[in-house]
Amino acid sequence: MPNTKSAIKAARQSLKRRVVNLAVLEKIKKTTKQVKKLATSGKIEDAKKALNQAFSALDKAAKKNVIHKNKASRLKARLTKLVSKK
Repeated sequence: MPNTKSAIKAARQSLKRRVVNLAVLEKIKKTTKQVKKLATSGKIEDAKKALNQAFSALDKAAKKNVIHKNKASRLKARLTKLVSKK
């Protein structure tokens, strides 16, 4: 248990940030799965629309420092490669 007032506040802030960060990560997972599913099923036009949503989610996560900017870039490159290959 935190002993000082500042430690109590830090623990409270940490829990709030965790909830927000998990929501952002869940959004990334959901959109990337959707792109992969559409690309593998052959629905390229729908996959390109979903790709924009995935890019947006990844960029927002990188901007908020939930994930590293290089990780966001790597994931975007892999998704683009998957969609353009089909």
